[in-house]
Amino acid sequence: MSKWKDLEQRLARTEQQLRLFQRISRLMASEATLQHVLNSIVRLIQEFTVCDSCLVYLLEGKELVLCASNDAPEHTLGRVRLSLNEGLTGWVARERRLLAISQDAYSDPRFKTFSELESDTFEAFLSAPVMARSKVVGVINVQHRETHAYTGDEMELLTTVGEQVGCLLLLARMDKAMIERAVSLESVLAGTVAAARG
Repeated sequence: MSKWKDLEQRLARTEQQLRLFQRISRLMASEATLQHVLNSIVRLIQEFTVCDSCLVYLLEGKELVLCASNDAPEHTLGRVRLSLNEGLTGWVARERRLLAISQDAYSDPRFKTFSELESDTFEAFLSAPVMARSKVVGVINVQHRETHAYTGDEMELLTTVGEQVGCLLLLARMDKAMIERAVSLESVLAGTVAAARG
């Protein structure tokens, strides 16, 4: 009986994950502002991981800038910045790797504290790079106040959301005319013919 219960729970979790990815895809296809979409993604991640804090940093030049959060004070958005050589977040961006710490995250020698962010006192830390065309364009952090052993599902989820957000940023940085050209049938066919000739 417990085997069936376990299977049911895993199936329910997979369905939850699929619904999350669908909701993010719909946000990406909408005409909402980038800020609205990032805020919505933060809420969705928080709901799925039941975390206490979710923060999205985007790369601006050589700095990671806090752009969206469920718990950071409004005045910190756009102001909290760190280089790629600072903190756990900088390490994730620099190394282009997922990082999971289940307890005492603030004791890690790579950790950098921001007095404005309460989440810097939290125990557990999960972070994934935001990727676009094989380049890091940001970082997503999930934090829990208490000790939390991150599951493979949570790690996979954050990695995939990082890839979705990366695609979203590429779209957001394209102007409307460029998007229209990219989706025109002539452009698609020209690319297909060029690939066939190459």
